[in-house]
Amino acid sequence: MFAVIKTGGKQYSVAAGDVITVMALDGAPGDAVTFDEVLMLGGDSPKIGAPAVAGAKVSGEIAEQTRSPKSIAFKKRRRQNSKRKRGHRQDLTLVRITAIEG
Repeated sequence: MFAVIKTGGKQYSVAAGDVITVMALDGAPGDAVTFDEVLMLGGDSPKIGAPAVAGAKVSGEIAEQTRSPKSIAFKKRRRQNSKRKRGHRQDLTLVRITAIEG
């Protein structure tokens, strides 16, 4: 059985035992999280929500709080002696999916 969940403005297809990387969630490693916005349940008899499947939820536990690799935005204007370098690292959370209920 699998499910399609929505969190952080993105959609993820998950199954029990999967480890997914999502936008930062509050909590420490080992804390339980629940995703209530389930868009679809797949398997023998699939259920598609409009927009969400009523009564369905996906449970997981936070595996790690981490950050993405650094992305660098570098701008240079030729012959103007003008340049700008800016880096960014996004906060991420690794979530291990434990159960799909619905």
